[in-house]
This record gives sequence, C-alpha cells and structure tokens, in this order.
Amino acid sequence: MSRHRSRRVPNAPTGDPLVVGWHAVEAVLRRHPARVRGLWLAEARQDPRAASLERLAQESGIAIRRLSARELEARTAEVHQGVIAEVTPLAPWDEDQLITAVSEVASPLLLALDGVQDPHNLGACLRTADACGALAVIVPKDRAAGLTASARKVAAGAAETTPVVTVTNLARCLRDLQQAGIWVVGAEAGAKQQADEVDLRGPTLLVMGAEGSGLRQLTRQYCDVLVRLPSLGAVESLNVSVATGMLLYEACRQRGRWL
Repeated sequence: MSRHRSRRVPNAPTGDPLVVGWHAVEAVLRRHPARVRGLWLAEARQDPRAASLERLAQESGIAIRRLSARELEARTAEVHQGVIAEVTPLAPWDEDQLITAVSEVASPLLLALDGVQDPHNLGACLRTADACGALAVIVPKDRAAGLTASARKVAAGAAETTPVVTVTNLARCLRDLQQAGIWVVGAEAGAKQQADEVDLRGPTLLVMGAEGSGLRQLTRQYCDVLVRLPSLGAVESLNVSVATGMLLYEACRQRGRWL
C-alpha cells in the first residue's frame, strides 16, 4: 500500500487540535508533517498558493479533501482562509528536552512568562513567539495559565508548532539556562536600559512578568539584564502580550530576520 493511501483522512474532525490559515498550516506541514491527521482545502482555491500547499502535502503522503466554504466553516469558528489541518497535539517538553534543544540551535531565542494568568494572553504570546521563530515558551507550573482550549484558540495554531515547557521552579530553570550559555533578559517598566540598547542577537531568553505585578523578585535576580520598552504616551505599562510582541520583534530586528 502506498504511503499516500495509508494516511487516514477523517470525514470529520476527531477532536484533535485544528490549525487554520495559510501560514500556520504551511508551517506545520514543513516542520511536523507526520502529525497532520487531516487536511481540508477550499474547493474554490485554485491559485498558486493552494498548489504549493498541495505539493507539500503530496511530498509527505498527506491526502487533501476539497470542501465547500460552508463545510469548512462548519469545522471551525476561526478565520480559516480556506485551509484547515487537524494535527496530533504537540507533546510538551520537559526541562531536559529544553536544555538539549538549546545546545543544538545556534543563537536560540526563548520566551519565559513569569506567572501570566490570562489564557488569552498566553495564547497571544505563543502566537507571536511562533511568528518570531522562538524555540520554546517557558511557563511555571503553578499560578500561571496553562494550554487551555481558550489559549489554543487565541494562539491560532502556534500551540501546535512551538513547544511549551512547564517548569516546577522558574528561577532554577533560568539558572540552568544561564549555565547553558543563555543570556537572560527581563522586561521591567522601570529598567534603566531600553530594549534597543541591549544586544539580543546571541542565545537569548526574554522573560516577561505577570499582568499587573510584573516580574517576581526571585525571577528578577536571575536576569542578566533588565530592559524597558520606550513609551511616548501617558500609559505606564503595556498589556503583557503587547509588550511581549514588541520585545520579540526587537530581538528579530537585531538579528536581521526580516531582511
């Protein structure tokens, strides 16, 4: 039996997470094709982008079902752009896997969220981390949002492409990463240096504080440097997901990832 025919393509979603939108679906096809359990494409899409996606699927032995717009909308309430993939959930990493992955990547970019409790903020941070090529997102086990259905929905597929590492002791994890050669950069509104004044091009972990309270004291102690985001307005602080996006994009700007 051919590889193409052996891949199960369900008539309806089985309950596994859905990845929607061209960028997210293409990313999972390129990075984790073995996790794709079903792939649906709008029957009206006959453009080069659809053809490119079909080639990627064919290379991995994944069959595509063409559906009407109404049938696609019945599968998800998200803005799907004409393409939906059902995927096996991405297994969370443990700290040992994180340290191993860090050692295998040149100048990794990581994100840690110190007690972010709103699932929508977690999902938004995860989505931006994925867009900026972050290796993983680190969250503490206690007093922090987990990967709930709400967080996955806001992440819009990023939860299936960017590993989330849940750690028992965030401060200890920061210490271990420092010993592995990672530069730990904490975000704090009152920091003396602006983000663009600090070199973020090397192996870097960006640490964001919780809504309202910011970084915990022990977390702050394990940061190599604290940075702030410039502000010209009267608002004292930004929403954590907005601040995370700004800091991640500053790191990418310095690394020349948009060139």
